[in-house]
Amino acid sequence: MVEITLLLLLGVFSGFFAGLLGLGGGLIMVPALLYLLAGSTDQTVLMHTAVGTALAAIVFTSISSVWAHHQHGAIHWHNFKKLTPTILLGAFSGAMLTKVMSFDFMRLFFALFEFSVAVIIYFGLSSTAHVDSLKKWVWQIAGYIIGLVSAVVGIGGGTMTTPFLTYNNVSIKNAIATSAAVGMPIAIAGALGFIVAGWHIENTANLLGFIHIQALISIVIMSVVFAPFGAKVAHRVDGKKLNKFFALFLAFLAITVIAF
Repeated sequence: MVEITLLLLLGVFSGFFAGLLGLGGGLIMVPALLYLLAGSTDQTVLMHTAVGTALAAIVFTSISSVWAHHQHGAIHWHNFKKLTPTILLGAFSGAMLTKVMSFDFMRLFFALFEFSVAVIIYFGLSSTAHVDSLKKWVWQIAGYIIGLVSAVVGIGGGTMTTPFLTYNNVSIKNAIATSAAVGMPIAIAGALGFIVAGWHIENTANLLGFIHIQALISIVIMSVVFAPFGAKVAHRVDGKKLNKFFALFLAFLAITVIAF
């Protein structure tokens, strides 16, 4: 009962921050699931299960978050279309690649990734070019890398898509909204990949591949309710303050993963 209650609370926080920061919520879910599932999941597949479950939950969280951002007219759908094809390929191949990754490698990769993005966002590194002037091959490579890395660390891509767009002079609020939309194809392709990648493991009473069913249901119930609230808050706060908070939040989560 305690575990289910904590998973429901995790759904509340991950859903709210999914809407607020344009994330799928994986940055909260993965560190939390490492701790919550440690007692019932073999450590050799614990990180894989945390990541796979987070991606599956993002499929549902992103629907609610995207609709809220769309109602504000903040999503750049033309940028979404440019990124999606190779994002799908990258996310599926990234999930399959985790079959050969150890728990510690995935854990440290996740933490280092978060720290790197936090530094870029906090110091406001940007390009003189505008996103609309980028060539097609840049979008294709960016999409593949975003999908690949996002699937490996269990996120909806907001921590990569948002910096990519803001680096090329898209406003933070539009970047967050577009990142929320991009999170859906990443989550779908990544979740399918983790089901296939984990199909071989034994003792799967509560697992579908690398996806923990009980955790998934508990998180989704609350996250889809609270994601729209986060999206509303995102459109009412100062963009610069949101940038700083986003960066510090990523750094904090990276520390929790290293400390596991």
